[in-house]
Amino acid sequence: MKNIRTLLFTACAVFWLICGCAKEQQFTVVERVCLADKGKAEAMAAAEDVLGEMRFSIEKSNVESGYIRSRPLIGGQFFEFWRSDNVGAFNAAEANLHSIRRIVELDIRQEGEELCIGCDVNVQRLKLPERHVSSSSGAYAMFSDSERRMQRLELNAEQRRGMAWIELGGDGRLETEILKQIEGRLKGESTNE
Repeated sequence: MKNIRTLLFTACAVFWLICGCAKEQQFTVVERVCLADKGKAEAMAAAEDVLGEMRFSIEKSNVESGYIRSRPLIGGQFFEFWRSDNVGAFNAAEANLHSIRRIVELDIRQEGEELCIGCDVNVQRLKLPERHVSSSSGAYAMFSDSERRMQRLELNAEQRRGMAWIELGGDGRLETEILKQIEGRLKGESTNE
């Protein structure tokens, strides 16, 4: 048991060192990308490919209006090293501490002789209603009916009604990353770094 605690403490310390103490690099948010017109259908296909590689599934796609919306994607956890939806240390830490989900919306429009792509990422956090705790042993049942040995998230009907996704705003870093990957794909650049 002591070895497990030591291992857990070490893993947490390394995680917080990487996320909290690492020097934040300069970051410039890109709101839109405008390219020489390659055709809206080609841009839509490239955008859908980029979102698919990031594990977003498409909820709505309309070539005529140039609109793509993804289904909500729960933020990747620290052990999901293959995921690329947490851009930056803050977003990675937030997704590991809370239940976070993101929805991507892309707007592809013809503006003169250029094709412009805009990206909005909506971030939401899950809010679970708490139960009133009247004793120290009641803390195990704060969110669900669980046992001391095995914690489970089993919500009663009242808690399910009170459960909600709270809007946290946008994610400029993920928006920028998505736009850079779409731009690279349309310019014929490799997206593997």
